[in-house]
Amino acid sequence: MAFQNAQHRSPDTVGLATRHLQNLRRRDFIVGAAFIDGRWLAGEQRGVVVDPATGREIADVARCSAADMNLAIAAAERSFAVWRQVLPAKRGAILRSWASLMLDHSEELAILVTSEQGKPLAEARSEIAYGAGFLEWFAAEGERAYGETIPSHQLGSLLQVRMQPIGVAAAVTPWNFPVAMITRKAGAALAAGCPIIVKPAPETPLSALAVARLAEEAGVPPGVFQVVVGDQVELSAPLLRDTRIRALSFTGSTEVGRVLLRGAADTVKKMSLELGGHAPFIIFDDVDLLKAVKGAMAAKFATSGQDCLAANRIYVQRGIYNAFVEAFAAETIRLNVGHGLEPATDIGPMTKLSVAEKCKLHIDDAMARGARAFSAKQSHGLGHNFVLPTLLSEVTEDMLIAHEETFGPVAAVLPFDSEEEVLTRANASEMGLAAYVYTDSVRRALRVSENIDFGMVGINTASFTGPPIPFGGWKQSGLGREGSRHGMEEFMELKYVCFGDLAA
Repeated sequence: MAFQNAQHRSPDTVGLATRHLQNLRRRDFIVGAAFIDGRWLAGEQRGVVVDPATGREIADVARCSAADMNLAIAAAERSFAVWRQVLPAKRGAILRSWASLMLDHSEELAILVTSEQGKPLAEARSEIAYGAGFLEWFAAEGERAYGETIPSHQLGSLLQVRMQPIGVAAAVTPWNFPVAMITRKAGAALAAGCPIIVKPAPETPLSALAVARLAEEAGVPPGVFQVVVGDQVELSAPLLRDTRIRALSFTGSTEVGRVLLRGAADTVKKMSLELGGHAPFIIFDDVDLLKAVKGAMAAKFATSGQDCLAANRIYVQRGIYNAFVEAFAAETIRLNVGHGLEPATDIGPMTKLSVAEKCKLHIDDAMARGARAFSAKQSHGLGHNFVLPTLLSEVTEDMLIAHEETFGPVAAVLPFDSEEEVLTRANASEMGLAAYVYTDSVRRALRVSENIDFGMVGINTASFTGPPIPFGGWKQSGLGREGSRHGMEEFMELKYVCFGDLAA
């Protein structure tokens, strides 16, 4: 097959992020201090933030210590006694104000996200709107934390179940969605009546701190929402061992999730874990080919492939396999690769070099085992963190990419023959976050969605997340749910109360 190479631009992008940050309307969004107990603390040690597209330092921030985290825990404990008594409607009004401020400053927040994370600016703008949506959703959901009355099993008793806030919560958030993963967790916790301490990824603290600035302006009381920045291991230790932390929410790799789960065992914390994915994207031969190609492009290349929902294994029924590969490859190599702040960019850099190296390892391994690769030619203007969008065809189950999450813009396409076969292959993974199914048969869609072992399934769509849905996976993809009414339950406890001796 012959395909046209993608067009790459190579202007001087070395100082692009710095120039954008210098021109922010809200210069105070570039905060170099942690936000603890309503105060901005610079700390004695500093860390650097780099533009992943260039490797250039764009800011420095506080590098907090375990002692700083202990201060935050103490402040959260004090604030809990007050915040839990605030009426749900009042808590909701504060969350709505916070969301409104985020939307008012969405462009500045998006520039911060792209500068430190690398995703295209258009996607960063979408993330800000997505993140604000969680605050708006939970603002209303906090007023619907209903309990229940149980028909009594004994004469003269009244049985109640109440939903009450669990206590101080903590969140360890990832670098791929540095704003939305904070608001998805914090919105639920605050609506439930719990203060929350956020530990953002060390790669992306700027956007987290800017969101904290807006929380302060929205009227979130001191100690109720705090952002502590620094080393993941050092700052996670006090969160795990302190009994005052009653709930811990983490989004990240399965490997780190296991470590946190073991560490939380001694204090028996309530854990919410949104971990790795290895999403199958199943295309049956009865579906419109162009619709399937469009869906696969969206599911694979959003956030430059750095998404736990990204389609990692694209299974195509053999009758349309060759036609799909040709059409999908043609679209893949047309994607523009460059700095996220360049307007035409579709694929930005990987946020971490280790992610880029894993993508390249998967490509090399697959090609050594007989796969065919379709990708654009390397531009001299791209740095080490860039991975060109690549399609691998003729992929087999013995290749690394067939059983490991790639987390980058590399698409593996595998043929299959029957529905039973593809379900067996899709379910073989220990990951069970999201799956995609494309078919024009309603009966098949119902059968496959019933029998596929994943927590979320999109039928003929690559877009199914949002505040109302219970986001989460099966097996080693996590515990609990985020978003929806179930997301708020992660920060609440059931209390059963029995009123006896009520008989006249």
